[in-house]
Amino acid sequence: MILDIYKDALEYSAKDWKTLVILGVICLFSFLLLPVFLLTGYNYRVINTAVHGIINGRDPLPDFEDLIDMFVDGVKVVIVQFAYVIVPVLVFLIFAIIASAVEGVASTAIMIIGCLITFALLIVACLMEQMAICHMAHNDGSFSKAFALREIKEAIDEIGWFNCIATYLGLIIITLVISVVVTAIIYAIFTVFGISGFALGVDASGVFALGILINSLVTMFIVGPYLSIFNARSIGLLYSMQL
Repeated sequence: MILDIYKDALEYSAKDWKTLVILGVICLFSFLLLPVFLLTGYNYRVINTAVHGIINGRDPLPDFEDLIDMFVDGVKVVIVQFAYVIVPVLVFLIFAIIASAVEGVASTAIMIIGCLITFALLIVACLMEQMAICHMAHNDGSFSKAFALREIKEAIDEIGWFNCIATYLGLIIITLVISVVVTAIIYAIFTVFGISGFALGVDASGVFALGILINSLVTMFIVGPYLSIFNARSIGLLYSMQL
């Protein structure tokens, strides 16, 4: 089932390359902050489509319409993400304060314990947060449903904690592999061009700079948007397993 989710999401994310470019343009202006909410809102729409769809279905990519609603959805998602991360952060700060109040081995031991506990809480918080967003989407965007902890836990229990964690680990690995492979291919191509230029006695120093530029553009306008849709689709389909 998990492999089916990956297969579906990989194919789904490549349905419309124009959408990837549009997301890339929005990402280009993300330093203005407001476009970040549009990106998050679009990913929410992808999740919403997946939650109400089926694996290997014919779901279309969401349209870029009702931008105000997309922006509002993005704000809601960011608030949910922030809320679920607060507890691990507070726990880490508490351990850091305690560790700073003592010295020597005790301080180091307290920080190690604090880091381990924070890491475990982060895993749970991230899992709950993603399922919370899916739960909100499943309930017609009800913001309160993102904090219905018992319902969200029941959904995770139904899917299986192992399946959820395994799926997320797989998403991390796939994301890293695709990013590294694409970057490696681009750099390999321009390295060959550069070496060929040097061998012919041509100053090819600009070729390497061009390679860096091309890699940045491909990452921003294709790979980045593709992977964001891939992850959002996978998360939504994972949630739909318990429906």
